[in-house]
Formats: sequence, C-alpha cells, structure tokens
Amino acid sequence: MKVQNIIAIALFAFVALLFAGCSTTSGRIKKNQPLFDSFPAEVQSNIRAGKVDIGYTPDMVLMALGEPDRRYTRTTERGNSEVWAYRSKAPAISFGLGVGGGGRTSVGTGVGISTGGDRSDDKVRVIFENDRVTSLEQAK
Repeated sequence: MKVQNIIAIALFAFVALLFAGCSTTSGRIKKNQPLFDSFPAEVQSNIRAGKVDIGYTPDMVLMALGEPDRRYTRTTERGNSEVWAYRSKAPAISFGLGVGGGGRTSVGTGVGISTGGDRSDDKVRVIFENDRVTSLEQAK
C-alpha cells in the first residue's frame, strides 16, 4: 500500500471519529425538551450557553456540558463526592508517519494518530454531593 493511501485512510478515520463523538448543547436539550422546559429561565439560558452553576442537578450538567470525559469519587472528611471531569475540546492531536527499510527486501511504513491528553488538561471539574453541584473547578 502506498504511503499516500495510508495517510488518506488515517485522516479519513480520524475525521469520522471526531464527528461521531460530537454532540451539541441544542441536540442534548432537544432530546430532553420536557425536562429542559421545567427549568427556570435563568437555568435554561445557562444551559444553552454551556454553563453550569452551584445547585445544578446531574441532568442539568449533562444538558449543558454533555457526558464527562471521566468520572471518579473524591473522599474527604465531609464524605464522598462525585467528580465529573471535562477536557478542553480543543484538538490535542499528534500525527506521525514513518517509513523504514532494512536488508534486501524489508520495507515498512506506518501512520500513527493520537488524541493525546491526560488529567492535567481538564478544563472543568464538576463536583456533586447528594446529586447537586457543590463546587466547580475551572482551568484558566
């Protein structure tokens, strides 16, 4: 297979995965329209803008921000809290291409794509206690 074909296939696969995972706030609201309509006007406005606030329920946060990138439990002297962590949605992509050869007939090619990211790239952490947002941690 030619290197150009490998690159084209890899880029196509990456773009398809990128769009498959996208979900918009308006789409999430539409799927939960009766529940959204029951919220106060200020909460509706915040959700449309992709914002959350203290006192919000998990449903409100899901509509505003979507599914978190990861969930975990935090234990303190006050008890357990659930943390939803959201990464920055800006692309953190690396792309590599390698071609190598050796011996008389050994030739190899490779393409790698990584979305990167680790826990230090959390943009927002939403902390719940008793199914209510009690704290927000936001990166600047």
